[in-house]
Amino acid sequence: MTRKDSVRLAAESARETVRHASEVVAPYAETAKDAAVHYAHEANERLAPKVSYAANEAARQARTTYDSHVHPRLRQARTHVPTNVDRAATRAVKQTRRAARQAADYTQPRFESALAAATPVAEEAASRSTAAFAALRGQVSAKEVQRLVRRHERRARAGRLFKGVAIAGVLAGGAYLAWKWWDQQSNPDWLVEPPAATELSSRDSAAASFDDELAEKEREAGPGSAPEDKRL
Repeated sequence: MTRKDSVRLAAESARETVRHASEVVAPYAETAKDAAVHYAHEANERLAPKVSYAANEAARQARTTYDSHVHPRLRQARTHVPTNVDRAATRAVKQTRRAARQAADYTQPRFESALAAATPVAEEAASRSTAAFAALRGQVSAKEVQRLVRRHERRARAGRLFKGVAIAGVLAGGAYLAWKWWDQQSNPDWLVEPPAATELSSRDSAAASFDDELAEKEREAGPGSAPEDKRL
């Protein structure tokens, strides 16, 4: 047996070992993927209502505790403290209640959004593990993997380009609206002067007034001037 034959046998043995390992691990990978997706959906469906219920229950319990224990003692203590101290205590209670409400409003949406964001991440991890095991078993070639990578890169570039075009359009529209507003503020309608009368209109008015004066003189002369005109 030559050295080349021994290398070929070793490569075939390693390939068979990898194939056998992938065949053994593949069912576990499929099961793990299904379990991860199932657990992610189940956690999202179960924890979101529980978190909302727990927040509401905590708020109700805090309100009940305050009404049954804290509020009566505060009313009793108000009769023995000065007015300034009473106002300060009332202000502190209101601020504490407001802080608790703000903390609940701040925490609950973020926890729910974190649960919602964890679901696609788990599905993506499961799909990638399945693709990796499929590649190990020889079901997916290197060219197909490269094609998928290039497709994802093209989609990412197209998304970035579309986002850039949208942002540029919004900025251009905002700049145009700002310019129109500034132009209207700088040149309002009441500030625009009417155009001056032209010299032609003044001549027309002078000619019209001359014709009116001539007609008036003819009416004052009367009909007696007509025979004289005929004799002439």
